[in-house]
Amino acid sequence: MGGSITSAEDTVEISLTVDSRPQTVTVSPRTLLIRALRNQMNVTAPHIGCESGRCGACSVLVNGQTVKSCMMLAVQAEGTEIVTAQGMEEDTIGQRLQSAFKKFHALQCGFCTPGMLASARELLRHNDHPTEDDVRQALRGNLCRCTGYQHIIEAVLDAASVGRKSHEN
Repeated sequence: MGGSITSAEDTVEISLTVDSRPQTVTVSPRTLLIRALRNQMNVTAPHIGCESGRCGACSVLVNGQTVKSCMMLAVQAEGTEIVTAQGMEEDTIGQRLQSAFKKFHALQCGFCTPGMLASARELLRHNDHPTEDDVRQALRGNLCRCTGYQHIIEAVLDAASVGRKSHEN
């Protein structure tokens, strides 16, 4: 745990970077990362879903790793770099994923989309030739009640393909 106690009321000041913006906030040691992001930093891309780590709507990248932010305390994020779906607009892989999600109609209500993008972003960062099974495994912690997943899988595979083509040219 990082940070320093800032008052007798048992709060901790933490500093982190969210979507390329340095942030410093004061939180209770029990504040969940999703709550700090949404309520104190006004970062609305990750959604509050099940609050038990099952749906993945709150997924973000913490130092490049997919994390369900409803299962992480904000104080554990001290000094980290967090990327949300919103911050992926500045990232080549994130841009390809967002474009492919639109192209393949991989979103309907959009509630699960930020978490899906975070999980897919981590996959493509490490594997630019994923198979359908690789994509399914990467997204297994994210639930979608609207799409049936096939369009999402096709979008991730397309984003990978576009990335490979850009490297070949």
